[in-house]
Amino acid sequence: MSINASQLDRKVTFQRVEKVVDSFNEEVETWSDLATVWARRRDASDSQKIEMLAAGQVGSFRVSRFTVRSSTLARSVTPVDRLLHDGVVWQINGVKELDEGRHRFIEITASRDADNG
Repeated sequence: MSINASQLDRKVTFQRVEKVVDSFNEEVETWSDLATVWARRRDASDSQKIEMLAAGQVGSFRVSRFTVRSSTLARSVTPVDRLLHDGVVWQINGVKELDEGRHRFIEITASRDADNG
């Protein structure tokens, strides 16, 4: 299935953790926005959720795939980063380039706690 720009109908924000020094001169981690981009969201099937349970991720969660336009920033996103969508934090589980032509689209698999949000 081919993807076109009109299918990128959701805004997502990539965040990366930074270490900063607080007023007590202690190093703390804080999340900073990298970029807000348009994405397509597709919820994963139940069989994909079962695979995640088998991998040790226990609990009530939702898994989705977010497709974004490829860019230097999008290609730099890793599972250490996170994604915000509709005010909810999503943990990034995987990032891959889609077979839609070289450097056209990136697919990000992410999960979140289904009980919170």
